Amino acid sequence: VQLQASGGGLVQPGGSLRLLCSASGSIFLIRDMAWYRQAPGKQRELVAVITSGRTTNYADSVKGRFTISRDNAKRTGNLQMNGLEPEDTAVYYCSLGTSYSGIYSPSYWGQGTLVTVSS
Repeated sequence: VQLQASGGGLVQPGGSLRLLCSASGSIFLIRDMAWYRQAPGKQRELVAVITSGRTTNYADSVKGRFTISRDNAKRTGNLQMNGLEPEDTAVYYCSLGTSYSGIYSPSYWGQGTLVTVSS
């Protein structure tokens, strides 16, 4: 499985970005998908998860601002980020994995895409 993340860039506070994760392989259809981020000097954190059944979960810090979605026909996933704040600055990674009892475990990773929120 190969995952390719794109869509990062420089945006002003309050702005929006839409990240794209493109996947190869049919395993995409039966795996949950998630976005993580890692800010400089910090640990990687889980941002949002969408299950194969399209159930979604979000980190408290992004609830109401970020929306995760997936298109199984295109084998792609998106992270729509609105109301961006400087604290959202990080490298964002997409992953495929599985969830048990509401806990997501990644199995595959894409390369990161840098999001910088700054005026």
